[in-house]
Amino acid sequence: MNIELRKLGIEDYQDLRESMQQAYLDSGNGVWSKAKINDLLRIFPEGQLCIAVDGKVVACSLSIIVDYDLFGDTHTYEKITGKYTFSTHTPHGNVLYGIEIFVHPEYRGLRLARRLYEARKELCELLNLESIIAGGRIPGYHEYADRLTPRQYIDKVRAKEIYDPTLSFQIANDFHVRKVLKNYLPGDQESKEYATLIEWNNIYYHDNVSPRSAQTIRLGLVQWQMRLFSDLDAFYEQVKFFVDAVSGYKSDFIMFPEFFNTPLLQPYNHLPEQEAMKKLADKTEEIVLKLQEYAVAYNVNIISGSMPVKENGKLYNATYLCHRNGLTENYRKIHITPNEKKYYGMSGGDKIGVFDTDCGKIGILICYDVEFPELSRIYADQGMQILFVPFLTDTQNGYTRVRHCAQARAIENECYVAIAGCVGNLPKVNNMDIQFAQSAVFTPSDFAFPTNAVKAETTPNTEMMLVVDVDLHLLDELHHFGTVKILKDRRKDLYEVKLLKE
Repeated sequence: MNIELRKLGIEDYQDLRESMQQAYLDSGNGVWSKAKINDLLRIFPEGQLCIAVDGKVVACSLSIIVDYDLFGDTHTYEKITGKYTFSTHTPHGNVLYGIEIFVHPEYRGLRLARRLYEARKELCELLNLESIIAGGRIPGYHEYADRLTPRQYIDKVRAKEIYDPTLSFQIANDFHVRKVLKNYLPGDQESKEYATLIEWNNIYYHDNVSPRSAQTIRLGLVQWQMRLFSDLDAFYEQVKFFVDAVSGYKSDFIMFPEFFNTPLLQPYNHLPEQEAMKKLADKTEEIVLKLQEYAVAYNVNIISGSMPVKENGKLYNATYLCHRNGLTENYRKIHITPNEKKYYGMSGGDKIGVFDTDCGKIGILICYDVEFPELSRIYADQGMQILFVPFLTDTQNGYTRVRHCAQARAIENECYVAIAGCVGNLPKVNNMDIQFAQSAVFTPSDFAFPTNAVKAETTPNTEMMLVVDVDLHLLDELHHFGTVKILKDRRKDLYEVKLLKE
């Protein structure tokens, strides 16, 4: 499955029409004509967004900008859209007005509407508008209209005593009800022609201040507590908890540590370590599928820590990058520690290369790999901006190696480096007794960055989540105007680092 959020184009109209017909099959709502969609694309192309799944448009969000003071809180849908001509749109308005949002019913389990709402919010911030306002249907109201007023119904939905498929979702996405509208959308029998005037306020809005840089990327790192799980579902619940929490902070990435799923070795503790690890490897495919599902549903790129993988009779230590558009790529640890060879018979991978994401180019190295500077230098030459390092260390001296090498990689490659590890004790699992970690995000060392080159770090040996913003624009500034220019000043006439095997 390939999920893509992008601007709508007129060539998408047939897909849009079919999806809208299915979305409103039971409500009796009409479908926008091709001419009307063309009008919207002509006057405000940035405000017309869609989501395509495997190339087919299955969800859509349509918006205009209005000078809200001209309409006030008692307007109708017909009035706010200029009798459906969109003549009310003005680039100099103060409010992003949502005139349509829908998802094809076959794709509603993927939480695509949430992505569209988040994209609207980003657009509102980018254009420095005061708020998003829309008239929202309350399709569940007809079931309660004989005993509840619209206001009573809305209060019960807000209190979660009643679930309304539209209003409950809007409240969960930080919209508040500003007013109840009557005759907003004539013919809407499910809502009894009532609507909620909903609003989301742009907290970044200011007359003279632009919103956050579009190159600000939010990272979520999980410092994972090793604990025994009764079954795989219990493991998934803990993973889902962190994904949901990080997603709630609108993170672009979440990273789990190396071998964070090894508590699942417990049922095989009677086996030799290598045989037990092979049993764990049998679960990897299923776990990755679950992570793919979470990446799409929670709209966050997931770096899966690492897990054992079997191939052609060999065991590898692999991490998976589950993109939030549905694609998945993997990286296999290149340098295997003596411990991994002795107890698990692990083999090293042989593929090196950066990953292209919706937030720039990233690299992934697993634990011991970060202690070999050649790998990250190759990534830097390929344009890496953020290096992710899931790790697992048992003692503080092992952690110190990973930490200081990671800091060096950030400085010498003019990039950010994020590390995340496991903490705590794990009884009843051979060779996984103790863990030591302090997860962190490291920066280059220059005036634009913290003086100690540490953007943020966790409390050592405590399960927690670290959410950090990194600004990619600062890396460009450093590269061209830094106090020193490490990548530019290399003596390539004397030495070079190059990849020998593609």
